[in-house]
Amino acid sequence: MQRKEGLVAGAALALVLYTLSLGLLGPIVSAALRNQTISNTGSIEAIGVGIYWDQSCTDTVTSINWGILEPDSNVTRTLYIRNEGNTESTLSMATSNWNPSNASNYMTLSWDYEGQTLNANEVIEVKLTLSISASIVGITSFSFDITIAAHG
Repeated sequence: MQRKEGLVAGAALALVLYTLSLGLLGPIVSAALRNQTISNTGSIEAIGVGIYWDQSCTDTVTSINWGILEPDSNVTRTLYIRNEGNTESTLSMATSNWNPSNASNYMTLSWDYEGQTLNANEVIEVKLTLSISASIVGITSFSFDITIAAHG
């Protein structure tokens, strides 16, 4: 009978220690996950437009370095887009080739372009914002391609 009581007492003690460790380690693990950093690369393709780092359109953008990112964060890059066609156009943006492929489940690329028409050779400032989900897990580096195209 004493052996069964000893097993029950031991199991109860193990359960109490387990519960305490979860209470103590939970915030530490959670903080570690929040401080995860994510590195990246990516290319940008222009169709019918020029994409530049400067308003005078001398420094061409071929890739965007988003920097070191944290979960639950946003980073914005300012670009200048010039309509290099000879007719007025509107723009579209698409992403592709996400690596790893599930990165797009945790990241969203948006821009502040509002559909306005660009005349031939007109330059507009556009801000691209990459948003990282707070629930991102298992991704320590990523890449994706951006395509900005003129239509008109």
